[in-house]
Amino acid sequence: MDITFYWITLSLYFISTSLSIVYIFRRQGILFKGSLAFTAFGFFTHTLSILIRFYESSHLPITNFSEATSFFSWCIVLLFFFLEYRYRIGLLGSFILPFVVVLLLSSSALPSEIKPLNPLLRSYWLGIHTVFVFLGNAAFALASGVGIMYLIQEKYVKSRHPGGLFERLPSLQILDEVNYRLITLGFPFLTLAIISGALWAEKTWGSYWRWDPKEVWSLITWFLYALVFHVRFVSGWRGKKAAILSIIGFASVLFTFLGIRFLIKGIHIFE
Repeated sequence: MDITFYWITLSLYFISTSLSIVYIFRRQGILFKGSLAFTAFGFFTHTLSILIRFYESSHLPITNFSEATSFFSWCIVLLFFFLEYRYRIGLLGSFILPFVVVLLLSSSALPSEIKPLNPLLRSYWLGIHTVFVFLGNAAFALASGVGIMYLIQEKYVKSRHPGGLFERLPSLQILDEVNYRLITLGFPFLTLAIISGALWAEKTWGSYWRWDPKEVWSLITWFLYALVFHVRFVSGWRGKKAAILSIIGFASVLFTFLGIRFLIKGIHIFE
């Protein structure tokens, strides 16, 4: 049953993404409203898929790479709706939803059968640690998307003949503020993820830190976003520089989540 809702979700998100891309080129409100509606329906079926899988497996469905990728995309859409409600950035979906669809397509190509939970994962820390991880990563994903929007808008502002998306993108000030707010949201989640992971590791293996590749890259990512705060308040880096740093930071997030799986072996590798 969860697979059925999963494919319905993917179809709805695909339609929503298609409408949002067309909306870039055709300024028609019905395209935006349609994209938002299909995203909402998709989020509803996505939630049902996760809840059904939780019921069928009797544990939080984030214990293999397919489940984790699906949950990551769910967190992104959750925060997307929060941003849309708070800031009304109409074109945000055009930059975020394609990534959500890519994540779900990747998830669909991976083994998704339910297996008995690894004894090492039978801990309340599983839910605490992983939820912190994915909420933080989702905030950073959106910050990266907003950072890309900032760079595009800045190019239009500096152009002698601004056109295209200039009038439809938010002001540079708003985009810079949203980028900062998202990093401010994601950074505490990442910090709590690292702390909870260390506490879980100590309980499981008797050591807070094992220099596992994912632990190391999570720490690198933490320092990158800490650098964003440092240069913003100490050196006054805002706008373009902050947007670029948010994109670089998310590249580190993606490597931690995806790259390590294929390049480096460690204890955090999903099945």
